[in-house]
Amino acid sequence: MFEFIFQILGEILVQAIAEALVELGLHSLAEPFRKPPNPWLAAVGYAIFGATAGGISIWLFPSNFVVGEVLRLVNLVVTPVAIGLLMCLMGAWRTRRGNSVLRIDRFSYAFLFAFALALVRFWFTK
Repeated sequence: MFEFIFQILGEILVQAIAEALVELGLHSLAEPFRKPPNPWLAAVGYAIFGATAGGISIWLFPSNFVVGEVLRLVNLVVTPVAIGLLMCLMGAWRTRRGNSVLRIDRFSYAFLFAFALALVRFWFTK
């Protein structure tokens, strides 16, 4: 049981770090471009960013943290939901502080990013 919890926490940690790095990069790049993009194009962009982050994470961590096919399927859903909620909380925190909020600070975009990352890891790791 401890091993399963450690595996899930490892997967969540990898995705949380990836999302935090992307958020940091997007905040720095967003300032010159204040006009909000099309939401559908933004969704495609976040899916591409997530898949790219998944590929990079495979390079860094070539084997999956979660062992077992059923647990990997559960992780494919649970981790993106957890990351989406975490980023939603981060967006609320940023709003309370008066900071700008990006699309990735909303549940749907954060979920999409994390799901694309998890899907790449699911397909290409052992």
